[in-house]
Amino acid sequence: MLKGVGLAALTLGVAGIGGAEALAGHPPVIPKTSPSGECRLPPLPYAYDALEPVIDRQTVTIHHDKHHAGYVAGFNNALKKLSEARTSGDFGLIKHWSKELAFHGSGHVLHSLYWANMGAAGGEPAGELKTAMEKSFGGLDKFNAQFVAATAAVEASGWGVMAYEPYMGYLLIQQIEKHQDLALLGAIPLMVCDVWEHAYYLKYQNRRADYVKAFMKIINWKEVERRLLMVKSIVGYR
Repeated sequence: MLKGVGLAALTLGVAGIGGAEALAGHPPVIPKTSPSGECRLPPLPYAYDALEPVIDRQTVTIHHDKHHAGYVAGFNNALKKLSEARTSGDFGLIKHWSKELAFHGSGHVLHSLYWANMGAAGGEPAGELKTAMEKSFGGLDKFNAQFVAATAAVEASGWGVMAYEPYMGYLLIQQIEKHQDLALLGAIPLMVCDVWEHAYYLKYQNRRADYVKAFMKIINWKEVERRLLMVKSIVGYR
């Protein structure tokens, strides 16, 4: 299981942690994978310049085509190495490849969620998501204040995450370092903001807080609500 985001694949609307069409809010599809189960980089659900002026075309292009692609490659390589270890019976590097699996796999999941929970239209939460946010945070304004503060303050590289904790039936905000550290196991990411420098530095330089505040204007709340409803439909979850 990928630490902290093991169930996040369910919010993508696909079987596994690949997929593309479902990221744009289209009907779920089974992702194309290789016979060995490797993941593939999902295409963006919009044009490279669709998020301007909040996130520029160059940043989106490099971020998706280079950085996200690198996590997919790293995850697939870790899967391959672990398969080879099972075949040979040599688990001398099991600790290393297990860490690589968690790091790159979580990076792939979070980036897939990130691209799909943004859109130029923006808007505000509605329906069951709005109700859940009022219950958990006291409303959108209070959520925004906490999310911006928490995400801007992530130590070094990481993510700000709004997740659903199914055992209590509450939404919560998490600071995740790297792609997998400090994550609350069982909490399922619904909306994520990447605060690795590659996500914002070309446009915002060291002004991370400005980037996070701008990010809040392009959240695709319909996609976030879709994820919440999907998670709550799982048997045994509130």
